[in-house]
Amino acid sequence: MRKVNIGLVQMSCSADVAENTQKAIKGIREAAAKGANIVCLQELFTSLYFCDVEDHANFNLAEAIPGPTTDLLSTVAKECNVVIIASLFEKRAAGLYHNTTAVLDADGKYLGKYRKMHIPDDPGYYEKFYFTPGDASADDLGYKIFETKYGKLGVLICWDQWYPEASRITALMGAEILFYPTAIGWDTNEPDPAMNTEQYNAWQTIQRSHAVANGLHVVSVNRVGREADQQFWGGSFVANPFGSLLYLASHDKEEVHVQEIDLDLTEKYRTTWPYLRDRRVDSYGPILKRFID
Repeated sequence: MRKVNIGLVQMSCSADVAENTQKAIKGIREAAAKGANIVCLQELFTSLYFCDVEDHANFNLAEAIPGPTTDLLSTVAKECNVVIIASLFEKRAAGLYHNTTAVLDADGKYLGKYRKMHIPDDPGYYEKFYFTPGDASADDLGYKIFETKYGKLGVLICWDQWYPEASRITALMGAEILFYPTAIGWDTNEPDPAMNTEQYNAWQTIQRSHAVANGLHVVSVNRVGREADQQFWGGSFVANPFGSLLYLASHDKEEVHVQEIDLDLTEKYRTTWPYLRDRRVDSYGPILKRFID
């Protein structure tokens, strides 16, 4: 049995980048002390979720990847013998920025990055103002997996989680676990509580469905706390290859949790429910159209 311990660091953030970074490192070390092999941090963990406004000053939060934060986390990864999945605001060039996740192996080696492919533009989530989508045509970017000491990891980011195409492609590339660093919450100005409940349930359900459709574990790590008009809902979780919840975090507390998973379950579920066997790849051409008129 291939057992792997997954660490999730669910935390609130402040306007102090150094403080947030040190809180995340403390969480990584705590997860490692609890036996974690892989630790995933939430989306854009070094800062407040700045995309709630369109403000040019926020571009100053961006950094190169690899760069200072990945260098720091590399030391922590090697010290703790853990893989670290770290979501950062990347400055690629003047005027060119990405929402990017870096992966560091357990020996501290920088393995590469994934640039968020789906970029939202909605009230409270003005990400198109800041981020250029990842380049699907690039040889070393687009959807990808990372071969780490503890397994082959697929990483997608927040808004990517609503797209089954992204999870399918990443699974077909050989991912053994899908990770989603995310930042999403309730609109505190929403007058209908049922709407907030429905949105949260949809968020969890769509990701659990990716676990089912692809026969692998899904790990989603979200932030908590009030920021401007957003009450980030936490609710980080781990789902097994049939979508059952192995762990579910609270809506309002900072939590560091380590969840053991068995990677061999993918073989069990994929042979019992052989969705990949029965895919009709010859019939899927229309999916490449924006809409079938």
